[in-house]
Amino acid sequence: MTEKPTLDQWAAAAAKEVKGKDLNWETPEGITVKPLYTAEDVTPDKVGDPGLPGFAPFTRGVRASMYAGRPWTIRQYAGFSTAEESNAFYRRNLAAGQKGLSVAFDLATHRGYDSDHPRVVGDVGKAGVAIDTIEDMKILFDGIPLDQMSVSMTMNGAVIPILAFFIVAGEEQGVERRLLDGTIQNDILKEFMVRNTYIYPPEPSMRIISDIFGYTSREMPRFNSISISGYHMQEAGATQVQELAFTIADGAEYVRYGVASGLDIDKFAGRLSFFFAIGMNFFMEIAKLRAARVLWHRVMTKLGAKDERSKMLRTHCQTSGVSLTEQDPYNNVMRTTIEAMAAMLGGTQSLHTNALDEAIALPTDFSARIARNTQIVIQEETGMCNVVDPLGGSYYIEALTQQLVDAAQEIIDRVEAEGGMAKAVAAGWPKAMIETAAAARQARVDRGEDVIVGVNKYRLANEDLLETLEVDNSKVREAQIARINKVKAERDEAACQAALDALRRAAAGEQSIENNLLAHAVEAARARATLGEISSAMEDSFNRYGTVPTPVKGVYSKPYSRDARWQQVLDGVQAVERRLGRKPKILIAKMGQDGHDRGANVIASAFGDMGFDIVSGPLFQTPEETVVLALDSGADVVGASSLAAGHKTLIPELIRQLREQGRNDVKVVAGGVIPPQDYDFLRDAGVQGIYGPGSNVVECAADVLRLLGHNMPPAGLEEAA
Repeated sequence: MTEKPTLDQWAAAAAKEVKGKDLNWETPEGITVKPLYTAEDVTPDKVGDPGLPGFAPFTRGVRASMYAGRPWTIRQYAGFSTAEESNAFYRRNLAAGQKGLSVAFDLATHRGYDSDHPRVVGDVGKAGVAIDTIEDMKILFDGIPLDQMSVSMTMNGAVIPILAFFIVAGEEQGVERRLLDGTIQNDILKEFMVRNTYIYPPEPSMRIISDIFGYTSREMPRFNSISISGYHMQEAGATQVQELAFTIADGAEYVRYGVASGLDIDKFAGRLSFFFAIGMNFFMEIAKLRAARVLWHRVMTKLGAKDERSKMLRTHCQTSGVSLTEQDPYNNVMRTTIEAMAAMLGGTQSLHTNALDEAIALPTDFSARIARNTQIVIQEETGMCNVVDPLGGSYYIEALTQQLVDAAQEIIDRVEAEGGMAKAVAAGWPKAMIETAAAARQARVDRGEDVIVGVNKYRLANEDLLETLEVDNSKVREAQIARINKVKAERDEAACQAALDALRRAAAGEQSIENNLLAHAVEAARARATLGEISSAMEDSFNRYGTVPTPVKGVYSKPYSRDARWQQVLDGVQAVERRLGRKPKILIAKMGQDGHDRGANVIASAFGDMGFDIVSGPLFQTPEETVVLALDSGADVVGASSLAAGHKTLIPELIRQLREQGRNDVKVVAGGVIPPQDYDFLRDAGVQGIYGPGSNVVECAADVLRLLGHNMPPAGLEEAA
């Protein structure tokens, strides 16, 4: 009989094959992944008992039969232009096999503005559907029975008017509130950390959440009152450990607020749901979902929940948008498929798969069909759904799950020690931690240490343009304004103002059942108050919240200490500084209502490390406000960051106003999600540098130096700058 080889013998054989190379992998989370896992890594003293599917601590899934009994719900997150166009898109997708709706709202709606507000000229109908009145909401769901369809709505800032419109739209379809099924995101803490589509300060925002908990627990037993979201954290640059820890900590904070407002934990906790991103680290994402269920069971037990349903983490997942590339975009089909498989193997309850063109534009019908069919093929053709938790018992998965639980628990313990997530968010350290991770990730990509096929390796010599969907922003805005005016002309103005006054008094009063904000907003929606009017009534008491980004320092420069091209850029910045008598100054501008600031913050951090003088503009500026800041600060360059399709409206207006001031000398460059088809339009408008997704940040800086008159050598040449 052949003697069984030992681990030492395996290690010797592996080392010989790779000539002594260390095969351990240090992940961005700080977790060491070994090249081989065995039964010794999953002994009871190292890994807790995962139990059985459907039973505590739900490591292996929240239902005993999981997909063998019923597959996950196929959702497509979509919404664009008008309610009519979005409705038609939904109905086509539902006819083709989609099982639930997931609504994307435009940024004007997110931020509580009606489409006729002067601050949202470039945002209406872009990156989501415009909803100004109950009539828009009724059109959005026309022909879609709300007593039969599960509806997920990604809304946090204007959550009160949107949920009120949804309730009244159901009523006017003949559907009672108690029959409405779906989820509202309603997760404001992560907005203050990463996504920034908030309206009010943290404290009144938390009151809004607990008022929604109270109303839905009494009136809407089938409706999930919150979707606690880690998705936007990972998209903003968080590691999987950070996403996991902060999401669970957010959930604990919301439960505490609900209990403090007088709710029984077991009466509302069972209607909480979660939302995670699924990126390209395949096994890490599978283990993350398993770890999340363990941690939530632990947290809810500690908070006093008795009902096992209250301790059960149910989640929606979405494949990563950040992992998608503008370059060689058909690779995105494979990326999304891999991510969808990770979500499925991790045990998600519903899933949205991103379309191949979403790195640069809204999805077309063609790309959305491929994304949707990715899930259908996995469900129908692969046999993956026939076994419950197919990777359960994998030495690697079980060990990795425990490592994630332990690493996330350390962060959760810090949050709890400092008084909870609301206080941590106010202190700013979770946001800083995520921005540090984002800057480090960008540096690894730019140096080729993290490979992205088609971007920093195997790049095509020539790229074919991808046909993309474009929304006529001005046409949509005109149509929305016409409908707003019609609704206002036909409503009972006295009844509407009385309902708004009652909401205003409730916001100014103490939190109580009588002052429930959602209940009063429902009355205002019935009276045909607009979204902006409902938001403004609460703003009179709560005020509007705003922040200025603070870039992290020193993170981007660390990996470049011996890089020749980096040194050329540093030398170039110093040469410009000698010529000007000061450092070259760049204003990083976020115009419009897009709060996604990962790109802007990474650029600010990286350019600061290269020696530029950085002015980080406030979020949500108008072009006029950006011009004033650029001139007052003495900026040489304005870098306009656009991730929400407002670039063709906002950036030309910025340039026009600079020219009106006689300041053609101020250079304007643009970066972010900008389709290549729009480059000529922007250049004709006066944009002098365009840096789309996948651009190398060091080369972006080199190009800016050329715009400032410095003779930078081309990339790859080693002579001194």
